[in-house]
Amino acid sequence: MSRIGVTKLKGFPMKKCMFVFFLLGFISLHAESIIVEGAKPVAVSQEFKFTEGPAVDKDGNVYFTDQPNNRIMLWKTDGSISTFMQPANRSNGLFFDHDGTLIACADENNEMWRINVKDKSHQVIINNYQGKRLNAPNDCWVDAKGGIYFSDPFYKRKWWKHNKSEQDAEAVYYLPKGAKDIIRVADGFKRPNGLVSDGKTMYIADIGDKKTYAYDIAEDGSLKNKRLFCSMGSDGMTLDEKGNLYITGRGVHVFDKNGKKIQHIDIKGWNANVCFGGKDMKTLFITATKSLYTLKMNVKGIRVK
Repeated sequence: MSRIGVTKLKGFPMKKCMFVFFLLGFISLHAESIIVEGAKPVAVSQEFKFTEGPAVDKDGNVYFTDQPNNRIMLWKTDGSISTFMQPANRSNGLFFDHDGTLIACADENNEMWRINVKDKSHQVIINNYQGKRLNAPNDCWVDAKGGIYFSDPFYKRKWWKHNKSEQDAEAVYYLPKGAKDIIRVADGFKRPNGLVSDGKTMYIADIGDKKTYAYDIAEDGSLKNKRLFCSMGSDGMTLDEKGNLYITGRGVHVFDKNGKKIQHIDIKGWNANVCFGGKDMKTLFITATKSLYTLKMNVKGIRVK
């Protein structure tokens, strides 16, 4: 930028010049990139058929799924990648609860699972709503109380014997901690998919209608005050410490807390899901078709406690 005289620009008195300097400074500060300068997405592995569901544990290790190969993979903070569990009930979305148990959307038998990461044993959390088989649990999130939210769209899978849904809607459910039955907390979607929250606001993507909605979370876990956040659907989603929402699909699209798009991370193929991980929680992990990518960030992911 060329230097501007302090006394006046042509046709601009000094007070207006001072305002211009203030405005330029504000824009420069506000436009600071969320991505480390010069950083590019790095493919750390490309040995998969379709990657999904990244979830970070308390140490920064990232678990993710390779659903066609029926396995859960593990990226450790030392950079190694290994198979954590196979078979894995065709798990899709994953999330860690506050006890370090891995919550899995176990798609093969339309179930939600708890997986003990120490011995890989599992427990079926829920497999029905009002006595009817769930559609296909897809993405999940655990609140500060230990309650579990999950989306339940109907994607016909080749490993199923049934062809039709038993449910009357593709919806989002909540299982309060200690409860046996789930509550339907949001419906009216064409196809709900990704969901994530900062503990106060729940974001739910209707990928079938190319929209993402925001809800307020009530004390009892119910969702209220539905409003359109942005006119873009998403597969998986995550949030950073500044409240920016990361939406996946054709690359990763980042929106600020007001719904303004501030960044597009271009990665070829379908970007199915995303999360923050690593020891400092400042590495973005992106599951994109046959690959797992990492990207160094200037912002951290959030943990709800």
